[in-house]
Amino acid sequence: MTSKIIKIIWLVFAAITIGFVLFVMAVNVNFLGLFGELPDFKALENPKSEEASVLYSTDGVILGSYFRENRSPVTFSELSPNLVNALIATEDVRFEKHSGIDLQSMGRVLFKSLILRQGAGGGSTLSQQTAKNLFKTRNLESQGALSRVPGLKMLIIKTKEWIVAAKLEKAYTKDEILTLYLNTSEFGSNAYGIKTASKTFFNKNPDELEIQESAVLVGLFKAPTFYSPVFNPENSLRRRNTVLVQMAKYNFISKAERDSLMAMPIELDYKVENQNQGMATYFREVIKGDLLKWTRENLKPDGTPYDLFGDGLRIFTTIDSRLQRFGEEAMVEHMRELQKRFEDEMGNRDPWIDENGRVIPNFLENQVKRTEAYRNLVRQYGANSDSINIKLNEKKRMQIFTWDTGEIDTLMSTMDSLRHFKKHLQAGFMSMDPHNGHIKAWVGGINYKYFKFDHVRQAKRQPGSTFKPFVYAAAIENGYSPCYSVIDQPVEINIPGQPAWIPKNADGKFSYERMTIRTAMAQSINSITAFMMKKLGPKVVVETAHRLGITSELDEVPALALGTSDVSVYELVGAMSTFVNKGEHITPFYIDRIEDKFGNILQQFTPKKRPAMSEEHAYLMLHMMRGGFEETGGTSQGIPWALRDEGNELGGKTGTTQNASDGWYMGLSKDLVSGVWVGGDDRAIHFRSWISGQGSRTARPIWVKYMTKVYADPNLGYTKGPFPRPERPLSIEIDCNEYERSSNRFTDFDFDSRKNDF
Repeated sequence: MTSKIIKIIWLVFAAITIGFVLFVMAVNVNFLGLFGELPDFKALENPKSEEASVLYSTDGVILGSYFRENRSPVTFSELSPNLVNALIATEDVRFEKHSGIDLQSMGRVLFKSLILRQGAGGGSTLSQQTAKNLFKTRNLESQGALSRVPGLKMLIIKTKEWIVAAKLEKAYTKDEILTLYLNTSEFGSNAYGIKTASKTFFNKNPDELEIQESAVLVGLFKAPTFYSPVFNPENSLRRRNTVLVQMAKYNFISKAERDSLMAMPIELDYKVENQNQGMATYFREVIKGDLLKWTRENLKPDGTPYDLFGDGLRIFTTIDSRLQRFGEEAMVEHMRELQKRFEDEMGNRDPWIDENGRVIPNFLENQVKRTEAYRNLVRQYGANSDSINIKLNEKKRMQIFTWDTGEIDTLMSTMDSLRHFKKHLQAGFMSMDPHNGHIKAWVGGINYKYFKFDHVRQAKRQPGSTFKPFVYAAAIENGYSPCYSVIDQPVEINIPGQPAWIPKNADGKFSYERMTIRTAMAQSINSITAFMMKKLGPKVVVETAHRLGITSELDEVPALALGTSDVSVYELVGAMSTFVNKGEHITPFYIDRIEDKFGNILQQFTPKKRPAMSEEHAYLMLHMMRGGFEETGGTSQGIPWALRDEGNELGGKTGTTQNASDGWYMGLSKDLVSGVWVGGDDRAIHFRSWISGQGSRTARPIWVKYMTKVYADPNLGYTKGPFPRPERPLSIEIDCNEYERSSNRFTDFDFDSRKNDF
């Protein structure tokens, strides 16, 4: 009888064993599609996990990243031994002894769970957990028809994880599996992978983690939200101490170390990466559009498009992080001060004013209709509902930006916040190497989190007098010397069917003195610029501006001479760089190359170059631009001498629109061309006083602060010095005393220009 029972037991055991082996084999091949697919060998050799694409500056600094899951992988050598020890002690102490499946741990779990009815942990090895992370074994798309049978689903999932774990053990070393696990795990707070988690919670690289910090991060594997040191600090502290106990239990640390570390509080340096923070925020958003376009137009070897948010691309830009930082600092320093001056001048009055200095009625009521909040209310209540106005004026908690105290939490209605934000002046700044087209700094506004609109390329505004160099460039190309002289007097241009145009100078006065066109541009004399426009014709000036690099549509009208057609900072910087680059125009660009996550170059970008004007004419325009610094009454005379000493040659041009809605400054050195715009987002928002809103006061200080910082940093390599002269002697005399003696004639321009029609 006993032998019969033993035989039955053996038969049952054999049947179970054979059945289980057959079951594992069926799962492995997905027999009849009942179990769901397993990854093939190729997938095991090249496991896929979403990886953030990273944006680098030209000096190797990470500017930001694009992701759905914020993940950047590391190698085993980049892991702290403290982290490795904490992980093994807590998650899989027999990691080095098993081959993916730990039968001893499985037996312990089964005995305690089924026999003793005690919780005994999951029993999954690190290899199994890595399989789960990499191949999403628990997702619906990984399941077959039998997964819907009660009781079978988890058995099938566990079997798949055993199979994949065993295969991973054959394909990878233990160190590689451990690294894969840490790179693919979620830590909460939008941190995927150990590198991002280390940065998010402690602002450290993984190889810098201390024992107690490693214990906090390893503790998150059990439940990232429940044990979050940010959202549930008490739970996190208990879990960290549990990890420390495990480390002491398995002799990774001493009991004395355990006790000492358990007594310490959790000290975080917490910062979640997002697109509103960090360096070059406006630039990162602008370049994202170009990168998305590139991913649509370029295919991977398997024929699918690249994924900016998951393929781990490496984008190397032309931005220099040091120059970018200087640009951002210069803008913040000046705009904080300028905003205070703006508010002091306005007092309690609203800044949206018409040409007569009167507040524009219903300005905010019209502006709010352009907002998403208003459109949502219309969809909810209907276009003519009284509820819209009630909701727009209903107080609610929100964060707002202020220069004095940064972000503050407050109670405001939608209309209150609109009024608050509309009162802020905005700015755009761009700096470029004129010799290769590399954009070195791009600051699109005062604060990206609260003001998303980019004022470098997206915004276009009237350039005012910063357009005048294109008028004089056309004159130089048509044979006029910088010494050509004209009388500062009213110029009347008659246009058929329209009133005569007689532009005024900025101060409303005419000196009736003869001056060279270099002096006229330096002092920004409108009458003489209009005179040259009359001599040349708008068509010639438009053609010249477009050839030099302006891409916006320009109106072929006489008033164009004073900058009436909208352009961007991006265009002006690119066009005026042509003067420094010996007449060759280079389209400004900011992507140097794109690599895949393995470092293979997918595309190397090269600048687009074309000849735009002769080297001599370009140098003569630099001579003209220097006039702002060198001529009496030049609009750049207020520049600190520290920028101009040591034989440094600089070019500059201010610009201010008629009602001071826009203040501009273009600054040129032998190595950098930079442009600044300052104004309100709406043209009706401006200083009450034209003098207060001049470009020399609103925009030029940003350039001054920027260049001061640049020259103060010897590591950058930007030195002072003259603009290089052409190799051939100039064919036009620029010594005006010599020019006057040699020409000694003024018949072309002694007439009364008021009597000439256009």
